[in-house]
Amino acid sequence: MKKHFIKVVLSCAIVMGSFSSCKNSSSSKDVSRATGWKINAKEGGFQYNSDFKEQETPPGTVFVEGGTFTKGKVQDDIMHDWNNTPTQQHVQSFYMDETEVTNVMYLEYLDYLKEVYPPENPNYTNIYTGALPDTLVWRNRLGFNETMTNNYLRHPAYAEYPVVGVNWVQATQYAEWRTDRVNEAMLEREGYLADDTKYKVLNGELDGTFSTEAYLNNPNSVYGGEIDSLQGKQKRDSVNVFAKRSSGVIMPEYRLPTETEWEYAAQALVGSREYNNYRGRKKYPWEGDYTRNGQRVGRGDQLANFKQGKGDYGGIAEWSDDGADITAQVKSYKPNDFGLYDMAGNVSEWVADVYRPIVDDEISDFNYYRGNVFMKKAIGEDGKVEILTDQIVYDTLPNGKIVAMNLPGEIKEVPVGEEETYLRTNFDQSDNRGYRDGDPGSSRFFDRFSDEEDNRKMYDSPQFKAERDSTGKLVRKYDTSNFRTSLINDEVRVYKGGSWRDRAYWLDPAQRRYLPQYMATDDIGFRCAMSRVGSKSKIKNKTVRHKKAK
Repeated sequence: MKKHFIKVVLSCAIVMGSFSSCKNSSSSKDVSRATGWKINAKEGGFQYNSDFKEQETPPGTVFVEGGTFTKGKVQDDIMHDWNNTPTQQHVQSFYMDETEVTNVMYLEYLDYLKEVYPPENPNYTNIYTGALPDTLVWRNRLGFNETMTNNYLRHPAYAEYPVVGVNWVQATQYAEWRTDRVNEAMLEREGYLADDTKYKVLNGELDGTFSTEAYLNNPNSVYGGEIDSLQGKQKRDSVNVFAKRSSGVIMPEYRLPTETEWEYAAQALVGSREYNNYRGRKKYPWEGDYTRNGQRVGRGDQLANFKQGKGDYGGIAEWSDDGADITAQVKSYKPNDFGLYDMAGNVSEWVADVYRPIVDDEISDFNYYRGNVFMKKAIGEDGKVEILTDQIVYDTLPNGKIVAMNLPGEIKEVPVGEEETYLRTNFDQSDNRGYRDGDPGSSRFFDRFSDEEDNRKMYDSPQFKAERDSTGKLVRKYDTSNFRTSLINDEVRVYKGGSWRDRAYWLDPAQRRYLPQYMATDDIGFRCAMSRVGSKSKIKNKTVRHKKAK
């Protein structure tokens, strides 16, 4: 009896020990909980960055923790635009540029384009010229502004001033370029590329350049196919090692913020503990209903750069002065509670959204955005993604400006088709800019009852067109139709925030205006954003919260 008991105890111990062993092994970050196989084994198999903690804050940005807020709550509707509908929205966490993109930041972009794609080469001429800001935006029929026309972009006195004269198309292209340059530097830092590889492109030592998407999908296509000789310390035993998304090294793309993100970041409710602010009653990016500082230090100082009255762009010299007449150097005023500068005043800013004067009452209440055009990578006959090595697609904007829609070495993209949309419930076409935008086609049963007369679109703005003839001469075509009813179309974009030219009325983060995406002004700039991948909050913030709770 005693021996039998001992056997039972021993067998139980062995069984428990085996379970314990399995539990310990499967809990290891380098052992799969699905199969029990090793991860990142030297022998081969599945490779994954099991040490990844959280997304690194991208260069030039600050972290904006997502949350809920009331979007579109305009405090003063003097103009009676009625182009906003207050809605409760939730925004995912993201990163946003600390300041507007400055002249020196944009000049770095222009210098890169000029060095890598010399404009004297006929194939590249319009790459550089298409990216140039319109410096003539400073001119006024009855004003002397030639100093800004000649100096504002390039003179070092204006280096840290926000870049202006950039249209929406140019701003998005800058963001795409910036994505590639940052990821190129990240791959160097992490040893996937040899040190100073990025400068070899600028110095002409390499024929090709770097594209993030091309690298991820076909790494042998970047740098003109010479990447084998550019491997960094990650290379093992003469075997090339390329970073993947699973490596955690490649950052998401820089882009323009959505209107919802921009408005949420400008309101900065993170620093507010007032219930009314949460319900959308915060008038400015700072606390209070006034534009002057009410604190003891700096009492009476203006909190933003804006037009204070007719003929008053800065106040009386050395008294009641906001320190600027045109734009101001970035960081001249206090940041909001997210650490973002000039979210009111200085320059208005482009956002990603297509403008519509109404907001659907059944809109998405999670990351709302109008402007989705879903694309996919073009696959060639060989089953690989198509790389636009020598092909540059140019577009002539309605104002005659020619811009490059891609740079050499990028991946060709095409609209999604029926193979992606068939029987889907979340989208059924590639271009969704006009989805439920208030026109007759937005009606649920429009297809059943519409006729030729009703098929007219609500948003039928004039169709101006500029194109080049066989001799290269610019031919401008004006729209002479008498049946246009709107200035709004799918190429009209939202811009937010007041500028140095605007009265305090426009400093309200909920205010919104629009401009065709090919136009530029002397009071509209932009800043970039980047989505956060992973947790809503930073890990260190979570730790602080747990400590406070204890």
